[in-house]
Amino acid sequence: MPMLPAGLTATAVVAASSANLGPGFDSLGVALGLYDEIVVETVPSGLTVEVEGEGSGQVPLDASHLVVRAIERGLQAAGVTIPGMIVRCRNDIPHSRGLGSSAAAVVGGLAAVNGLVSQAGSTPLTEHQLVQLSSEFEGHPDNASAAVLGGGVVSWTEDDGPAPRYAAVPLRLHHDIRLFTAIPQQRSSTAETRVLLPDRIDHTDARFNVSRAALLVVALTERPDLLMTATEDVLHQPQRAAAMPASAEYLQTLRRCGVAAVLSGAGPSVLALSTQSELPAEALELGAATGFTVSEMAVGDGVRWTSGVAVRS
Repeated sequence: MPMLPAGLTATAVVAASSANLGPGFDSLGVALGLYDEIVVETVPSGLTVEVEGEGSGQVPLDASHLVVRAIERGLQAAGVTIPGMIVRCRNDIPHSRGLGSSAAAVVGGLAAVNGLVSQAGSTPLTEHQLVQLSSEFEGHPDNASAAVLGGGVVSWTEDDGPAPRYAAVPLRLHHDIRLFTAIPQQRSSTAETRVLLPDRIDHTDARFNVSRAALLVVALTERPDLLMTATEDVLHQPQRAAAMPASAEYLQTLRRCGVAAVLSGAGPSVLALSTQSELPAEALELGAATGFTVSEMAVGDGVRWTSGVAVRS
């Protein structure tokens, strides 16, 4: 494979994401306006990894770092190699909170490859390739596709076997919908909470979630007045409640206040979808009292990459 020269620099800016949105397990997602920035520089040899912000002092600074692994996979897919690299990660997305930090790391690393290869006359990876490759890392396409495309997404898996194919299409969210995140100090991991889910489900429960997921697409795009009903779920949130009681309680409090609230991904963060300019006072007071950082969050943009060093907007 051809080798890119030393001295190239590329920057990728990638959004956080919230997956599932209640009933849309491993399928529905939305990008959030909270971003990580990755700067990659090719050098004559070696590997240096630097991390600022979230994850600093906690993640590995070697070839096992998720961004580095994604860069290596992207280079392979693009059919090029590099002599060495310096990777600088400036992270604002909290880790292990259900906000897609892992997906952002992978998508950002892959997108940074586009910034490198575009300087050498090679063909950048397409959006479809970015969705496919990043979803392979994740094992499901909801967070990854939201980070790639931005906004709301519907994603799916084809040929769910040894080599599944992943795809996604964007959703145009209704302009009245506002997003609020409630982020706790508690951490969790998708791997730990997935084991709480049963291998088999009742036909009645499956029918319930299918109807709510279908309705949620309508609610997100045309009828936000249906969000409360459309965000009901029986397949994963009740099963995860015991592992994150504070999040489960806060979710129920929001819903009692008439706010369509869901676990963000596998939790422990909670996402609220509302047409109001702010959450009810009761919900804000309980959030502060129980250690949640509650704030409005803009809908996130799709991943952006540039050649050279760029400052986040």
